[in-house]
Amino acid sequence: MSVNNVIVVSDLHCGCKMGLCSPGKHHLDEGGTYEPSVLQLRVWAWWREFWDEWVPQVTRGEAYAIVLNGDMLDGEHHGAKTPISTNINDQRHIAQEILQPEVEKCENLYIIRGTEAHVGKSAELEENFAESLGAIQNQNGEYSSWGLWLRIGGKKGCLAHFMHHIGTTGRTHYESSAPMAELGESFAEAGRWNNQAPDIIARAHRHRFVEIRIPTDRGYGIAVVTPGWQLKTPFTQRIAGARNSLPQFGGVLIRQGNEEHYTRSFVRNISRTPEVVI
Repeated sequence: MSVNNVIVVSDLHCGCKMGLCSPGKHHLDEGGTYEPSVLQLRVWAWWREFWDEWVPQVTRGEAYAIVLNGDMLDGEHHGAKTPISTNINDQRHIAQEILQPEVEKCENLYIIRGTEAHVGKSAELEENFAESLGAIQNQNGEYSSWGLWLRIGGKKGCLAHFMHHIGTTGRTHYESSAPMAELGESFAEAGRWNNQAPDIIARAHRHRFVEIRIPTDRGYGIAVVTPGWQLKTPFTQRIAGARNSLPQFGGVLIRQGNEEHYTRSFVRNISRTPEVVI
């Protein structure tokens, strides 16, 4: 039986004080504990809305696969002071508690390798975590991959390509440039070697949602970049574009329908800080 639905989420950054974290006390190595902040609990409420309400609605109660498109863990990176713990086992336990219940509901799980600064050289941390979650192995026997070609909805269904990284920009009016370029390059590379071009490409890394679509003889060519699940970190406070933007949270559905392939998006954002009246 074919699977017509794929749910895509990315950039959870579990183990960061701004990353996704479930309620309650999280026990850390050497006996300490961590409890999520007020803002983390607000993001958690959206995580539950996403899986408990939105996913059943957009999949129409049908079976679905999950693609975790990189950076599930925050890692030990850039000399940051924001990790809950730099012990990767602590971070993995937080992520496992969050993701295991969702994995048990899905038909298939695929994990894409994220940024080495977060998930280790050659994404070794993401590979270990993918194995613990029981992700589908690739042709090399690995539980995570740098890229994934996925045929959705059977042999005649749409062809989607997943990778974590994509170019970023500091200007809103260029936000669609990299996805459009990525889609065009995918078409050119496929034509060069006489392969089928992807119907949909899904990327992550930016923590901001954007989608572009252009007409093709198969309906539409779509490039979509998923939002993340991490609040603004000190790193983003100095980056052009990011420092002025509100953080985005959510995920994407890719569906092969009866007549065409399409996407749906779930995007939420934190309100800006209150005004100070003088």
